[in-house]
Amino acid sequence: MGANHAHGHGHGHLTDAGRHRGRLAGVLAISGSVMLAQLAGALLSGSVALLADAGHMLTDTAGIALALVAITLAARPATAKWTFGLARAEILAAAVNAAVLFGLGAYVLYEAVSRLTLAAPPQIATGSMLVFGAIGLVGNLVSMLLLVRVQGESLNMRGAFLEVATDALTSLGVIAAALVAQLTGFTRADSIVAVLIGLLIVPRALKLLHSAVNVLLEAAPAHIDLDEVRAHIMGVPHVRAVHDLHAWTLTSGMAVLTAHVVVEEECFADGHAPQMLDALQECLSGHFDLQHSTFQLEPPTHVQHEQPAHA
Repeated sequence: MGANHAHGHGHGHLTDAGRHRGRLAGVLAISGSVMLAQLAGALLSGSVALLADAGHMLTDTAGIALALVAITLAARPATAKWTFGLARAEILAAAVNAAVLFGLGAYVLYEAVSRLTLAAPPQIATGSMLVFGAIGLVGNLVSMLLLVRVQGESLNMRGAFLEVATDALTSLGVIAAALVAQLTGFTRADSIVAVLIGLLIVPRALKLLHSAVNVLLEAAPAHIDLDEVRAHIMGVPHVRAVHDLHAWTLTSGMAVLTAHVVVEEECFADGHAPQMLDALQECLSGHFDLQHSTFQLEPPTHVQHEQPAHA
């Protein structure tokens, strides 16, 4: 005879990112405004570095908008069809954001390298480039202040912070290129800075994409060592074996674990099984901060009814 125990929270709660919806909305307004200003500046100045910065801001704006939509969906309660609610929509948004960001970085690198190979690079209006680079820097510094204290709490908050932090650096690069071109006439500085912007964008996009894909493929959470979890479960009195042990991340801040735990036959005979469930839950929540776990308790004789065991 088996028993199941689920402990934790309702699935209709706000995710980690959801608690900071107001901050994301503020960053969205700033990013959208700066992006439009920088796009106008790129068209006026002819700067590929400023165009790259505007393109990155466009990605920021789209990514944050996706995050806000995902947070709204994630806050909806579970249903008979969506038994965990729509919490994982946040991770889908992060994956889309990272993929688009990677595409932008690749385009920036292509355009900048193409300009560097020209015998006579296009002329740029350095004054306009300098002004709009400064606008971008101020906007991104304000966004960073909004996100810096909460950027470690979810993939989308981390992604948003990384994007505005990268944009602050790229705005500094645009300003530096404008000053170099203005003071020395070396207009290739614009394309060189654009290459550097592309090299900043691509690895960050890949890192965010890797984190999102790990969640989507249900890899074990980085902070949970299943061998250690197994050892702790085996250390609970009356436990004989553990199999079908799985852990994954549903969405940011929500790790889930399931396991089949073989306990001594006497636990069922003397009614001790409920206490075993409490002991297992307390063990995992105390050592691994796991607030949602499900256990199936089995007597040793149940093994003949099991499918081939997983890890």
